Amino acid sequence: MLSIVIGLVLLMVLAYLGWSIIWVAPIVAGVVALLSGLDLMHTYTDTYMGGFVDFTKKWFPIFLLGAVFGKLMEETGAAKSVAYQITKFIGKKRAILGVLVSSAILTYGGVSLFVVVFAIYPIAIALFKEANISRTLIAPTIVLGAFTFTMTSMPGTPQIQNLIPMAYFHTTPMAGSIMGIAATIVMAVGGYLWLTFREKRMTKAGVTFKDIEGIAESDSETESMPNWILSLIPLLLVVVLLDIVKLEPIPSLLAGIIAIFIINVKQYKKFIPSINEGGKGSVMAIINTSAAVGFGAVVTAVPEFKHITEMLLGISSNPLVSESLIVQILAMITGSASGGMGIALQALGHTYAGLAHSTGINREAFHRMASIASGASILPHNGALLTLLAVTKVTHKDCYKDVFMVGLVIPTISMIVAIILASIGLI
Repeated sequence: MLSIVIGLVLLMVLAYLGWSIIWVAPIVAGVVALLSGLDLMHTYTDTYMGGFVDFTKKWFPIFLLGAVFGKLMEETGAAKSVAYQITKFIGKKRAILGVLVSSAILTYGGVSLFVVVFAIYPIAIALFKEANISRTLIAPTIVLGAFTFTMTSMPGTPQIQNLIPMAYFHTTPMAGSIMGIAATIVMAVGGYLWLTFREKRMTKAGVTFKDIEGIAESDSETESMPNWILSLIPLLLVVVLLDIVKLEPIPSLLAGIIAIFIINVKQYKKFIPSINEGGKGSVMAIINTSAAVGFGAVVTAVPEFKHITEMLLGISSNPLVSESLIVQILAMITGSASGGMGIALQALGHTYAGLAHSTGINREAFHRMASIASGASILPHNGALLTLLAVTKVTHKDCYKDVFMVGLVIPTISMIVAIILASIGLI
């Protein structure tokens, strides 16, 4: 038990300090193995790399197509065009709402979280500057819009966190719609109310927008953006094909990519560089996540972990409670929602599928709870958060209090709400 705790603390601290999880994860996994009395080389070559390779083998095609789709949306200006139009419609005085809705629509349309960060940030800077809102609220606003409900709870989202449970529970992206909608309302409304409360409090205290000394940040360019309605088509196409036509994620994303080619044919010179960059980005994304999964595989191989899971499995007569806690804890440990969920379901997915049959609880409830719980996990070493802070040029000290509320506390509340609904049959 101590080895797992030490490993978790080491992983969080080193990631917090900015060390790459690609090489930190196997080293910390080695520390866990040594402290647990496991054979070091066997643990690395078999257990760690086994978890790493299994996750890559299963999910790389979706990571690849998702990254290429997102990069094409970014480089053609389509993502920025949609985001700009939404913020223009909502109004510059409601900067937080504009950035929140823009982030949410892009993410729900299948654009990678990391692409959303780069596409939204220039627009957010311009809006927050005009509204004179502290720039430290940009990161938590993007977290709320892209890293929470559109990633995990909104029925039909094409994000990987909503697709992984399908393989274990034989469900669709629309699984647990009532639970998902309720959790979405809690996260979206609760998070927005928190951010507006913080905005008013900071403004009252005289904390407003400030440029970073020595860094020139220009407003978002709008002249070269493509038509926003045409830019919206690939996003809608992915969602419609995935959720209404019931196609698999791979052909749905391929159709979205082809739509981008057709709509932006005049920008054909950007296609190959964008695909190349998307491919590179997908490799880094899958390796980062797989490295976290590999660490989790070592944790699950520690003899004491069996006792931990038995304790969690028995923590409640409702298996949805234990599933949620296990997924949430492993996502916290790995600093990755998809990585933590991948470990949890790889180890216990078939157990929960069996419990769905024996308890009579709908499999869709297990799908939705795994997805929601995976996102209620943003600790300081979370990989997506570290990227976001680097792009927005703020520190944990500046904004983690607000990220903690909108990315962990409120999603955990939504998790509880969803479990209650499932317990009374509203799935």
